[in-house]
Amino acid sequence: MNVRRRHISTVALTAVAALGFGTLTACSSDSAAAGDTGTFDVVASFYPMAFLAERIGGEHVHVTSLTQPGQEPHDLEISARQTAQLEEADAALYLKGLQPSVDEAIGQSPIATKIDAAELTALEEHGTEAGHGEEHEHGHEDEQAHEDEHGHDHEGGDPHIWLDPVKYAEVAEGVGKAFQKADPDHAADYRKNTATLVKDLEALDEKFRTGLANRTTDVFVTSHAAFGYLAERYGLTEEAISGLDPDTEPSGARVKELQKIAKDDGVTTVFYETLVSDKTAKTLAGDTGLKTDVLDPVEGITDHSRGEDYFQVMEANLTALRTALGAR
Repeated sequence: MNVRRRHISTVALTAVAALGFGTLTACSSDSAAAGDTGTFDVVASFYPMAFLAERIGGEHVHVTSLTQPGQEPHDLEISARQTAQLEEADAALYLKGLQPSVDEAIGQSPIATKIDAAELTALEEHGTEAGHGEEHEHGHEDEQAHEDEHGHDHEGGDPHIWLDPVKYAEVAEGVGKAFQKADPDHAADYRKNTATLVKDLEALDEKFRTGLANRTTDVFVTSHAAFGYLAERYGLTEEAISGLDPDTEPSGARVKELQKIAKDDGVTTVFYETLVSDKTAKTLAGDTGLKTDVLDPVEGITDHSRGEDYFQVMEANLTALRTALGAR
């Protein structure tokens, strides 16, 4: 980013005070400019950051999301109006590596407090090659070349940490501690909100562990590689049609490889998501005689989402995975 990131530990303490509560639907669709709202104003990069901000911040903060409901976060380009929002806000909460436009805008912004959620947990490398060795190397090179060309380099690792309830809880705890230090007058509320959120995430983790314990296959096929952390957490193998960038078109060789994997590993379902085209997933499913279903990366909540917030959509994901993996 820029020199400001060297001061993240100090900055983060103040930044988290910017996070807020209120209803997520209102927050996510909030088009009012951040600024003089009478509370601490935070600009969140996209839904998982806004959700985290609201649950921990409570009533003490006002949150504005840069990514609107129904918008694919990877494709976000910051507008002049949003640049102005950043300049007027007290803090920014984002996840470096997911949205290059956001990373650049926040890096150039004079905003006093910046918090990168990726610094609150360890990022790992995930990609389409996971689980099947050398067969994936060529496809991964193609994927990486595409990502480099379009700016989605993800050099810091896979950014989809919110899809692992354990990692998401680690981020929540880090933000909660920073809130308490930044705004001691409301420390008790931040502590309570954080504890409640972490407890809810621990319960979600347990639901996934027990729900997926008895299954007939470990392999699932997705439209893009968003579920690496979730797969690793619960002993699954994600096979993605595209890479970390959902716009990547798979090669013919990759499609043939997925057809073979589906046959060899007893795959029944090709998953697609709500915010990107399902054309490739449905074509692959049709060619292999498989079913299709939604596995939502929870990058945004819309009328088409299977739930009204993070927890509801994640539980819908669990139901879909249980069916696809033959869990009993």
